[in-house]
Amino acid sequence: MKVSLPEPFFFEAGKRAVLLLHGFTGSSADVRILGRFLEKEGYTVKAPHYKGHGVSPKELIQTGPKDWWQDVERAYEELVEAGYSEIAVAGLSLGGVFSLRLGYTKPLKGIVTMCAPMTMRTTDTMFSGILKYANDFSRAFGYTEEQRVALKEDIKREGMPSLPKLPELIQDVRSHVDEVYAPIFVVQGRLDDVINPKSAQIIYDTVESIDKHIKWYEESGHVITLDKEKKQLHEDILAFLNTLDWQE
Repeated sequence: MKVSLPEPFFFEAGKRAVLLLHGFTGSSADVRILGRFLEKEGYTVKAPHYKGHGVSPKELIQTGPKDWWQDVERAYEELVEAGYSEIAVAGLSLGGVFSLRLGYTKPLKGIVTMCAPMTMRTTDTMFSGILKYANDFSRAFGYTEEQRVALKEDIKREGMPSLPKLPELIQDVRSHVDEVYAPIFVVQGRLDDVINPKSAQIIYDTVESIDKHIKWYEESGHVITLDKEKKQLHEDILAFLNTLDWQE
């Protein structure tokens, strides 16, 4: 069976636009089901890929947070250039961190953060995530065992020079979270074993938004958009978006 790389998507529907942002080592595939759901409900939805994501892990290790943030900003500006003046954002994990950053750097109707870290584990732990991505990628594309081992050894040897910049980015965003005033819905999976789930409470307690909500999903882990409670998550996000002060 032929395996295809995931692609960024842009589903145009109504005048209300939502920017969907994936996580570190993730891709648009992590938010595609949510995107299709929102499209059916009349929302225009755009999900970019960060540089080095959704492609070979050997490309990923050559990129860094500065590249990824530029891709987020570009996607936002592309929505504006396409005529969408009212934009909300929903981000998973690192995408949630970027959503908060957009919240104090760009005009937004509302923000949804999903399993977004406010602290980061060691770079060794983060690098293990890259090796897992390499393993998943090589399996999906039918690499032999020898090829899989060779790919992982190449990545171990080359390393990822930009990786220490990731916790720096998260810490910088955390220091600005009190500058977020847009309505916000903070989502967290109770079974998340990738980040410290207490991050959700930190976000909720720190933002200056008057309209703010938090919900814990008891049966969900880190990639909450694809987990057991995804249908309820979709409905909850839609309900939040529908309460925003859209002009159209």
